[in-house]
Amino acid sequence: MTRDIEQRGLYYEELEPDVRYVHRPGRTMTEADNVLFSTLTMNPQALHLDAAWSAEQPFGQRLVNSMMTLAVLVGSSVAQLTQGTIVANLGLTDVRFPHPLFHGDTLYCDTVVVGKRLSATRPGEGVVTLEHTGRNQDDVVVATATRSVLFRCRP
Repeated sequence: MTRDIEQRGLYYEELEPDVRYVHRPGRTMTEADNVLFSTLTMNPQALHLDAAWSAEQPFGQRLVNSMMTLAVLVGSSVAQLTQGTIVANLGLTDVRFPHPLFHGDTLYCDTVVVGKRLSATRPGEGVVTLEHTGRNQDDVVVATATRSVLFRCRP
């Protein structure tokens, strides 16, 4: 007889402040990813799509769309932290992209719980503040964001 273990995120009570949750594997950002994301989101920015034009710009090549970087940054935390335990994202603040991400770079992400409190208006739920950080394969910070999330408490 085997027992089943279903992967899930952490409940409010299981999230520990000042703990760094390291999300693996990383995600290598490809040219196809960048072009598809940019066109799907109606973003015709030449810095993402035009190799010849971008070669003449300060970074000398196309940049990975920063909104895709943000989406992967947050998305990489789902399996470990919020899968099945999130009620809603409440907001993002302090989003920064201090260094560009290029085609072929790998994004590695981690999250620190910087605050938590029980909800005053929603019994059985709590508000958690998460600081997400993304680094490239050279350990250079390429993205940061602070996210407020409404979590379920343990049943």
